[in-house]
Amino acid sequence: MIKAILVFNNHGKPRLTKFYYHYAEDEQQNIIKETFQLISRRDENICNFLEGGSLIGGSDFKLIYRHYATLYFVFCVDSSESELGILDLIQVFVETLDKCFENVCELDIIFHVDKVHNILNEIVMGGMVLETNTSEIITRIEEQAKLEKSEAVVDQSLLFHRYTTLDHKSAIEGNRSISLLL
Repeated sequence: MIKAILVFNNHGKPRLTKFYYHYAEDEQQNIIKETFQLISRRDENICNFLEGGSLIGGSDFKLIYRHYATLYFVFCVDSSESELGILDLIQVFVETLDKCFENVCELDIIFHVDKVHNILNEIVMGGMVLETNTSEIITRIEEQAKLEKSEAVVDQSLLFHRYTTLDHKSAIEGNRSISLLL
């Protein structure tokens, strides 16, 4: 089972964190710091998985990661997960982000955090893998975007209707007050 998904930059600043196991806020921050320290010190030629840090569960858990440009994508998993399967899952996540944002970068993750979380929720929910087909994930994200746009149109029309109704009422009240003054 996946215990946490962390994305941080080369300086250790978290850009996306998703914990599937309850940790207090300060404990989460310590896990992020420890994970960054463990991973950032590793040479590029070394394999992409290692035993979890003392805070995330020690030898019962593994840290599986990929380093793309300025970002580290880290999955903290228990010992029952396949390292190669999780590396493939990280690849699916990054490819999906890349297709949704057209060459994803750190700023996309920062400024579109809701969309990134939606993409991640299409792939992993509650620590379990839901979908690994990139085109299926993108289809679901596009459907969700269409739904959000249609809801925004309905909200705008309701707002316009309320505004024009209020404006009409105030105009009538204004005419009444003018006629009273005459």
